[in-house]
Amino acid sequence: MRVSSKGDYACRALLSLTLHQTTPGPTSVRDIAERTGIPQPYLEQILLALKGAGLVRSKRGVGGGYVLARPAIEIRISEILSAVDGPISLGDFGEPHQDGSCDHEGQCVLLAIWKSAGEQMRLLMDAFTLQSVADAAQGTSTWPEARLAASAETT
Repeated sequence: MRVSSKGDYACRALLSLTLHQTTPGPTSVRDIAERTGIPQPYLEQILLALKGAGLVRSKRGVGGGYVLARPAIEIRISEILSAVDGPISLGDFGEPHQDGSCDHEGQCVLLAIWKSAGEQMRLLMDAFTLQSVADAAQGTSTWPEARLAASAETT
């Protein structure tokens, strides 16, 4: 799986909202764009998709902008990526045969591997919330690699 620029930008935008959540009121698209370096017209499209997925709320007019729709601890990176890019998977290859019969030179075995790898990627992205990423960015928590290594040692 490859995270698209849209997925990366969506995560950056919501991380910016998380890091500045103590600032009163909504954050303007312009402020988010300036803080993240995301082109404003593209950011507006991304925020509309995130709003449609229920991850942000917006307020129009003077003093308007965006806020997280739920606490950052409840928003998973997998949700953000899915909101802008669709379901997390390695591709759209169809379902493998479940009974072990495969009439295409074992291709069903590969399909099962792709499906399993996509599920592992989704589980990995589920392991991170906006809050856990913000905590790591602020130095109050371990970096993702350290968290993943620690969880791998305990399994």
